[in-house]
Amino acid sequence: KMILGPHMRSPACSHLLVFLLAQFITAFCLFAYVRLTRDPGPDLWPGLPSTLTTQPGNKMATPQIGSELTILLWTWPFGQRTDLRKCTEFFDIQDCHITANRSWYHKADAVIVHHRDVCYNRKALPQGPRTPSQRWIWFNLESPSHSPNLGFMDHLFNLTMSYRRDSDIFTPYGWLEVLSQPQNFSIPAKSKLVAWAVSNWSPASHRVKYYGELKKYIQVDIYGSHHMPLPRDKQLSILSQYKFYLAFENSLHEDYITEKLWKNALGSGAVPVVLGPPRENYERFLPSDAFIHIDDFPTAQGLAQYLQELDKDQVRYQRYFQWRTWLKPSEPPFWALHFCKACQALQVTERYQSIPALAKWFQ
Repeated sequence: KMILGPHMRSPACSHLLVFLLAQFITAFCLFAYVRLTRDPGPDLWPGLPSTLTTQPGNKMATPQIGSELTILLWTWPFGQRTDLRKCTEFFDIQDCHITANRSWYHKADAVIVHHRDVCYNRKALPQGPRTPSQRWIWFNLESPSHSPNLGFMDHLFNLTMSYRRDSDIFTPYGWLEVLSQPQNFSIPAKSKLVAWAVSNWSPASHRVKYYGELKKYIQVDIYGSHHMPLPRDKQLSILSQYKFYLAFENSLHEDYITEKLWKNALGSGAVPVVLGPPRENYERFLPSDAFIHIDDFPTAQGLAQYLQELDKDQVRYQRYFQWRTWLKPSEPPFWALHFCKACQALQVTERYQSIPALAKWFQ
């Protein structure tokens, strides 16, 4: 017999109202805190989805400083050059001078170091002497399972910037924006059932093993390397034809909820079936009836049966979209918004600290 948690038995509207109320209360308390302290520290972001504070379209005034800050990008993330945009496009702050020109190193107020570009060689880190006030920002969007040599970073950095909500600078893969008025969301036309796009196929991984069980009971169309092609310019239109999308993460870690959910599933209008951190972790970012968690079922067969039931019951299926009346999923315009979040954080955080054990925190 399939086991369903209470979140599946409760009316969808109740979940949405509770979620919205909780976010507004949290946002109000946070705003009061910022007004009183003027120094958010590492706990500014953890209490709520950042949409309610600093995402594009939801600007929040922050203290101004005297002169323009200079932020040096030690490397382009993964070697990918990107357009650098003015931070005033995103936030009500004084703009920063953001550059990848290393000749600015000795003048830079902060240096953003992308972990994967320096973690295999200590000499890839900045080697020259640094000014006493210069802050180094550790930037990483990969999970601990794919972040080698964290020990290199001990006692070097002053601020963390990652998808973890307890980072000094919170840079999630996506978020929900509260709409100013309700919208009528149109579910894309569906002609297929379950899709999964996967680039790194590892037979020993938890997600591939789970898929191996799931496919015994339900058809799953797989896209990506060694599977059906999924052209980038047609990705969302192809995935939008499916009722469900397997948003299976490559590793299980706190807050590690990636574009697999935000872009592939929610962006295409498919209901996400998630494999990742526990359901409670997902509910920090999403209403409980916006997704289906594999942990809600004792077996893959139970999940398959539930998806087949929803396929035949349009009313129950549509409940997974009711939250979209008041909420809209959004993603960062990589990488520009992340850099500007660092610009904002430097203007509101005056304390100077050293992070002694980065691996201990991040693991």
